[in-house]
Amino acid sequence: MRVGLRFTAIFMILLALSSCGGIKGCSTPTAGVSTIPTLGHVVLVVEENRSYGDVIGKTADAPYMNSLAAQYSLATRYFANTHPSIGDYFMLTTGQTVTNDDSFTATVDVDNITRELNRAGKSWKAYAESLPTVGYTGGNVHPYLKRHNPLSYFTDVVNDGHQAAHLVPFSQLSADLAGNSLPNFSFVVPNVDHDAHDGSIAAADSWLQANIGPLIANSQFQRDGLLIIVFDEGKSLDRRNGGGRVPAILVGPSVKRGSSQPRFISTRARCD
Repeated sequence: MRVGLRFTAIFMILLALSSCGGIKGCSTPTAGVSTIPTLGHVVLVVEENRSYGDVIGKTADAPYMNSLAAQYSLATRYFANTHPSIGDYFMLTTGQTVTNDDSFTATVDVDNITRELNRAGKSWKAYAESLPTVGYTGGNVHPYLKRHNPLSYFTDVVNDGHQAAHLVPFSQLSADLAGNSLPNFSFVVPNVDHDAHDGSIAAADSWLQANIGPLIANSQFQRDGLLIIVFDEGKSLDRRNGGGRVPAILVGPSVKRGSSQPRFISTRARCD
C-alpha cells in the first residue's frame, strides 16, 4: 500500500492480530513492527446488519460461524464505522466512508483496493450472488443489491471492460476452486436473502456452511489462504464507535487456532 492510503479492514485485522493474537508464525523484530506470513489468497465475506451479540455465542442460530470462531480466530472488539451499510462497504474497500446515501448511484474515483491490487500485480474478483451477468455494474436486481458490491462503483472497474469482467456471479467461485484459479483477493457478496439483511441469521449461517465450507477445504486455500467473515454494521440502534460492534472471524492455515483478539480494531487507522 502507498503511504497515505488508509488501510482496508483486511490489512488492519492482519496487522492487529499478527504477533499478538490471530496469526501463527509472526515475530516482532522491533517494538510495534510485526512480520506477517505470506498470504496468497485472501477472501472477504461481508454479512449484514447484526451486532456481535446477535451472532457470537448464539450457537442455536449460528452454529457454523460460532464453530469457526472457536476453532480459528475471533476479533472481539471490532467495530463498524457508520450507519447505513454503504459507508461501511466503502470504508472496507477505500478507507473512506465516501457516502452514507444508500441510493447513491455515482461512480467513485478515490484510491481503492482494486487500484492497489492492480498496481501490485495481484489478481482479484468480486463473487456476487444473483449478479445478473459477468461485468454487471448496473443497479439493484433483487435479491442482488449494488450497494453491497462496492467494487462495482469504482471508475477503475466501471470504465475498463477488462476490470469489469472481474465482477462475476457467485457460481463462478466453485469453478475457480475446481480449476485452482482462485484470485489473490476475493470479495464475496451473498444476496440479501443469504447475508442476514432480509433473511435470518440461521439462513446466513447455513449459506456460509454450504458455500464457504468448500473454500476452506480447498487445497489451494489451505496452502496460503485467509478468510475473513465480517458484518458491515451492527443493528441500527448500535452506534458504538460509529457503526456498532460486529463479529469478525478469521479462518485459514496461518490463523492461530482458538484465539481471540481483545484489542480495539477500527478501519479508521491510517498508514501515514
